Amino acid sequence: MIDTAVQRLNMVESQVRPSEITDRRIIRAMNEIPREEFVPLPMRQIAYSDGEVRLKTAQPGGQVRGLMAPRTFAKLLQLAKIDEGDVVLDVGCATGYSSAVIYRIAETVVALEQDPEMIEKAIELNEKLGLDNIVVVTGQLEAGYPSEGPFSAIILEGAVSKVPESLLDQLKDGGRLVAVVENGSVSKAVVWHRFGENFDRSTAFEVSSPSLPGFSAPATFDF
Repeated sequence: MIDTAVQRLNMVESQVRPSEITDRRIIRAMNEIPREEFVPLPMRQIAYSDGEVRLKTAQPGGQVRGLMAPRTFAKLLQLAKIDEGDVVLDVGCATGYSSAVIYRIAETVVALEQDPEMIEKAIELNEKLGLDNIVVVTGQLEAGYPSEGPFSAIILEGAVSKVPESLLDQLKDGGRLVAVVENGSVSKAVVWHRFGENFDRSTAFEVSSPSLPGFSAPATFDF
């Protein structure tokens, strides 16, 4: 029988800590949240592997959905600089693993998803694990969720070609948006900071990530 607690510890010690993750809250959260609960049964044996985990195969005209590699997710989360009083929009929460981790370091998580099966699973797991400060909402990912904003931080749980200006506008003053932005064969982690009506953008590191659906439309903020 697989000891998932040992697997979680090994994931943190061999993947997360060596990736320059210095925020102890992230390390603690990833060591507490049972990642295996958020993946399909056939994939549970690789839930803690050093790579992406497929959650759902692509439907006609759709995209494969998956969890980011643990080290990638941890590094993006650290870029967001989330405080304990923050309200965070988690875009493309899928079955809810990312939101469950963010739950441990933020005040409230608005978990946005558009896939009905994943939404149902995320709600089920929130109830099972007692994650009562996560609000799972339904909507198109690229639209964000302005009715619950403005947000202290927005995290995109997958790679996109563009970040819409309308999504950046959902940040509060001083807020941060973190995304993996695709540019041909190279993808990079990018963070935007909002200062009044202006946005400062900086590139952090090259990274690989599953793509998020719905972000191919033209946008003002190009990579």
